[in-house]
Amino acid sequence: MKKIVLTAGLLILTIGFAYADPIEERQALMKDMGRAVGSVAKIAQGQEPFDAAKVQAALETLAADAQKLDVEALFPEGTETGGDTEASPKIWEDRAGFIAVAEKFKADTAAAVAANPQDLQSFQTQFKLVTANCGTCHQGYRVKR
Repeated sequence: MKKIVLTAGLLILTIGFAYADPIEERQALMKDMGRAVGSVAKIAQGQEPFDAAKVQAALETLAADAQKLDVEALFPEGTETGGDTEASPKIWEDRAGFIAVAEKFKADTAAAVAANPQDLQSFQTQFKLVTANCGTCHQGYRVKR
């Protein structure tokens, strides 16, 4: 009986993943990254005291989210026009460039986590590198509505 319940549960889970909405998934991922950046932005600007634990947690969230940034799964053909999306058609026109930007973001967030900043200056250096990726992507591959 337990095997039947477990098998049915796995089947339902698999079907749920198969029918997941890539637009909703990528928007949720971007919102999570935005929250992580926002949680430490005032620290980076020197408006809040440096908190190594808070900084590291935000960097770890960004790195984990970066690893979920699967271009093929989140930006499949056909999602450039459907739904409420700010994804630029350039994502599909310049697929290799977009993938390169995503890979750089993955590498920079992983490096920031490994750096484990313990003071404001080292955090600002890492934060600047990581958020430069955000700017590159938003300027080149996002249509602001």
